[in-house]
Amino acid sequence: MYEYDEEVLDTFLENQSQLFPENVADTPEAAEEFLEDCMAVVCKNIKDVRDYFDEAGADISGMSDDELIEQSEVFSLPSGRFLIVEG
Repeated sequence: MYEYDEEVLDTFLENQSQLFPENVADTPEAAEEFLEDCMAVVCKNIKDVRDYFDEAGADISGMSDDELIEQSEVFSLPSGRFLIVEG
């Protein structure tokens, strides 16, 4: 089980509408449970985000880092890390 820190949970709660039409969580506890259920991943930098999508078989070869960051399943965290939530 992955432990999601406060920054991850708060960012997801504030920005979950970028991926889902309705809120899927309304408390940090619900957000943590949801992220665990979908096996969300926290990446330390954009290279890790790119590696994650490459390993998942996504065709991102022509995408710039900015285009990758703009994907709805990628949440930018204030610390510079990224949360990837596959809806």
